Amino acid sequence: MKKNILTLSLSILLFACNKEKVDTIIINSNTYTVNDNFDKTEAFAIKDGKFIAVGTSKEIQKKYETKNTIDAKNQTIVPGLIDAHCHFFRMGLQQQKVALDGTKSYDEVLERIVAFQKEKNVAFITGRGWDQNDWEIKEFPTKERLDELFPTTPVAVGRVDGHALLVNQAALDLSDITKDTKVSGGEIIKKNGKITGVLIDAAMDFIKFPATTKQEAIQGLLDAEKISFSYGLTTIDDAGLDRSTIELIDSLQQAESLKMRIYAMISGDKQEQIDYYLNKGIIKTDRLNVRSFKVYGDGALGSRGAAMRTSYSDRDNHFGALIYSPERYQEIAKQIANSEFQMNTHAIGDSANNWLAKTYSEVLKGQKNRRWRIEHAQIISPEDFSKFDNILPSVQPTHATSDMYWAKDRIGEERMKGAYAFKDLLDSYGKIALGTDFPVEQVNPFLTFYAATIRKDINNYPEDGFQMENALSREETLKGMTIWAAYSNFEEEEKGSIEVGKFADFVILNQDIMEVEGSKIPKTKVISTFLNGEKVY
Repeated sequence: MKKNILTLSLSILLFACNKEKVDTIIINSNTYTVNDNFDKTEAFAIKDGKFIAVGTSKEIQKKYETKNTIDAKNQTIVPGLIDAHCHFFRMGLQQQKVALDGTKSYDEVLERIVAFQKEKNVAFITGRGWDQNDWEIKEFPTKERLDELFPTTPVAVGRVDGHALLVNQAALDLSDITKDTKVSGGEIIKKNGKITGVLIDAAMDFIKFPATTKQEAIQGLLDAEKISFSYGLTTIDDAGLDRSTIELIDSLQQAESLKMRIYAMISGDKQEQIDYYLNKGIIKTDRLNVRSFKVYGDGALGSRGAAMRTSYSDRDNHFGALIYSPERYQEIAKQIANSEFQMNTHAIGDSANNWLAKTYSEVLKGQKNRRWRIEHAQIISPEDFSKFDNILPSVQPTHATSDMYWAKDRIGEERMKGAYAFKDLLDSYGKIALGTDFPVEQVNPFLTFYAATIRKDINNYPEDGFQMENALSREETLKGMTIWAAYSNFEEEEKGSIEVGKFADFVILNQDIMEVEGSKIPKTKVISTFLNGEKVY
């Protein structure tokens, strides 16, 4: 009897010794793997920052051992979320400036600027977030009251979409802007021959902003990371970065001060940057991927800068404008087409989308798997959807629910049929990448999920949803925020799903976004965010 007990004990000990040691085990979870079959699982093991096994709790615990077992208690887990289009660095810097988002009147804008300056007392007041479409009087503000409040301190505060700027006379004088200043690709808005203080698109480039210090830049990146991790984001696509910022990001990541994974779109507005990176080639680490150029095709719909094929419905003989000449887009596209880099172009209006789709087709000459993207793809002519069979659409669903109150006034009922048409774009290409465009919209990716699937605002408007024929399913939406977003970055083999060999990036949520009642989706909270198997929130 004693011999049998000894044999059994040795067998148990031998079996335990044969278990593979890992860093972390997750058990008893409700995990959406987002693999090819969209399988669900309940457990997985992590070692050296990657998933090494996925299965049942019993299977994982039988094969692996660890000092760090997390019992998820049936909480929902999804892959680390990817924001396929945002302005991470800009959002971080905004934390140090006057915030004007959510203002309901010009009076409130002025009140916030006054309060900010009373506290900070800066030499040049900057900020962002106002949107005249949210005000009772839906007209651009003018600078007279700013001039009264700040006769000698320059003020330049951006519209929510970043395509219009309100400035005072002190800022105009500092920047040598007069009513005779010529602008191409934008507009200095005037009334009765006088500058109103609102500058559109390229006109904003004339403002001489104070340079950002290195310490301000570092703090901005760290602030943006903290906010993003709190919403379950583990990779962000920063749409339009200068070389200096990319190099700062790389240095902080190498020093392990910045952990966020960043897909850096190089700003394509300077030829020297295009030349530099085309010569240098793709830069790829586990946390940084530099292989694309962000180019601006046109402005925004809210400021009537989006390039339209026919006149705006609410402004006669006004068409918006391309930022550059048509020939310039062809030049840029040809350069990029002769490299391994990706071209990602901002296009809102139907004219901009039409021209960029033609340009892409001409320079790529049928090349597949280049994954060139059109960012926003907001208003598409019916005949242009078929052109997206080789163009990856990168859209921001909350733009639809932000714009739905006034978009029809801008472009009319007929053009609305091809606006915010996410399902039609998905059907054309087969995949769609989803983002927020923060800080234009909120950072919260669950508002993205809600806008894509339910297509309402948080007050349940409209009752039947906005243009529901173009809603995405919950499965399509989660893919757009994970594996399809990874694909849009050429990173689907290393992230975007919970599968063996991929980075252990995942998020634990307080509710099941795939099953919860639609109206409850915006209330989704992140319990924990893990990157490389390390808890970062």
